[in-house]
Amino acid sequence: RLDATAVEAPSLETLASMQKLTAPAAFLDSVDVFIFDCDGVIWKGDSLIDRVPEVLAKLRAMGKRIFFVTNNSTKSRKGYKKKFDGLGLDVQPEEIFSSSFAAAAYLEQTNFAATGRKVYVIGEVGIEEELDLIGVPHAGGPSDKDKAPDMSPGGRLAIDPTVGAVVVGFDRHVNYFKIQYAQLAINENGADMSPG
Repeated sequence: RLDATAVEAPSLETLASMQKLTAPAAFLDSVDVFIFDCDGVIWKGDSLIDRVPEVLAKLRAMGKRIFFVTNNSTKSRKGYKKKFDGLGLDVQPEEIFSSSFAAAAYLEQTNFAATGRKVYVIGEVGIEEELDLIGVPHAGGPSDKDKAPDMSPGGRLAIDPTVGAVVVGFDRHVNYFKIQYAQLAINENGADMSPG
């Protein structure tokens, strides 16, 4: 389960008064948890960024907790674990927080599965895999990539009345069908919308 605690952003006065780091060892001793973005920080495309393994090994040797976050919903935690493994990094799934996981965690926290309704996905397999892990049925996603709505006069798109939420994430195959289906699910079914 994901428990989130609200964190206030620093004020402009605090930001203006910040000093340059002069004692890195003291700073490292004062921090227990490090949170890293993935794209552009740990890797660039499919290439590991220089010195990342050494930095992570040093932090782990110091007993620091490490987490990895990404707003890229195309992969699930399982998919990201595979990417970390492929780059030679020993990272546990519990240390990975993607937007696909966050959307599923929200639905789990709100007990969406108990409604018996399903989720319509504008996104990719990462969202679907995370929904599968919490037992939430879904439609859309990659399976709707080649569909087109009837845009002729009087054309109508029938939607599943059991769609109770729409999750939207990065989708390399977004199309009018998916957009129209999601919009109808929200307007006609009262579906909730969650960013993935």
